[in-house]
Amino acid sequence: MEAELVALATAGATALVQQMVGEGWERARTRIAGFFAARSGADEETVGAELDAARDDLVRAGQDGGEAAAEEAREEAETEWRARMRRSLRAAPESAAELQAILDELRREQGTGAQPAPVVHHTHNTISGGTNQGVFIQAGSVGETSVHHHGGPRA
Repeated sequence: MEAELVALATAGATALVQQMVGEGWERARTRIAGFFAARSGADEETVGAELDAARDDLVRAGQDGGEAAAEEAREEAETEWRARMRRSLRAAPESAAELQAILDELRREQGTGAQPAPVVHHTHNTISGGTNQGVFIQAGSVGETSVHHHGGPRA
C-alpha cells in the first residue's frame, strides 16, 4: 500500500504544481486546500494562503530568474507538496480515493484527457538454475503498453 500512496502523492504534487502556473488555478486551489484542511485541522484559508505563496514563488522565479530558476522552484514546490500529500495519505489512507477523485476532476477540467494517476505495483521475479533450464515467460503492463519477455534454452 505504501508504494501506491507514494505514487499518488507524487502524481498529486506534479498536478498541483502544473495547476499553479496554469489557467485552472483557482479551482485547483479550492479543492486542494479543502483536502488538506480536512486532514490537518487548519482552515481552508490558511492552507490556501500556503498554496498561494508557493504559486507566487513559482511565478516570480519564472519571471525573474529564467528557465533554470523556474525549474528549481518547480522542483522545490513539488517536493514540498509531495511530502505533505504523503503525510496526509499515511495518516488517513482512506483519503486516497478522495485525492484521486480531485486529480481526475482537475484533469477533466484542464481538458487534457489524461488518464487517472496510475496505481503502481512492484513485482520482483527471480529465475535461477542457469539459462538452459527451459522456457520462461514473463508478462506485464506499463500504462497501455504490454511488456512480454520470452526466453528459453540457448543453443
